[in-house]
Amino acid sequence: MFYKDERLALFIDGSNLYASAKALGFDIDYRLLRNEFMRRGKLVRAFYYTALLETDEYSPIRPLVDWLHYNGFAMRTKPAREFTDSQGRRKVKGNMEVELTVDALELAPYLEHAVLFSGDGDYKPLIEALQRKGVRVSVVSTIRSSTPMIADELRRQADTFIELDELRDIIGRPPREPRDRGEEMQLNGDQAE
Repeated sequence: MFYKDERLALFIDGSNLYASAKALGFDIDYRLLRNEFMRRGKLVRAFYYTALLETDEYSPIRPLVDWLHYNGFAMRTKPAREFTDSQGRRKVKGNMEVELTVDALELAPYLEHAVLFSGDGDYKPLIEALQRKGVRVSVVSTIRSSTPMIADELRRQADTFIELDELRDIIGRPPREPRDRGEEMQLNGDQAE
């Protein structure tokens, strides 16, 4: 439930939202996403969090990050770390949970509603803290993918769960063929821990 006069902010866990939309078979149109939530309330800020793999000259998500930055999103990025796991597979790690949590708690006094785009169960304490401050919290993720992308405890803690698949016709566009490794890389592989 959204109210036109309430101040709200978006907190987008980039890799988690990308993985959820990909699991549902569509891409996010971020201009439509921002416009939709501007329509739903008084949008104070739209944050987007992602780690960037900068080992090469070019990061595959750099064009998305630049576009978001120039189109009204507050960008939070940091370098991703690359490592090899025990099975010899190349892994990329770039967790943005602390940055998202700090921003949400700092902005809480100026909000009535926080919208978290993530299914990561590690955000449950953040939701509890925001609720103690009187901020309603909606979580956007999906249970309709073959493996649910949201932790059950996160969904239960949220004031409102918004099924990403139900936003498909509002904020989605058909998936494009990936360029290189795609617009957003899957960083942790732990969307719904």
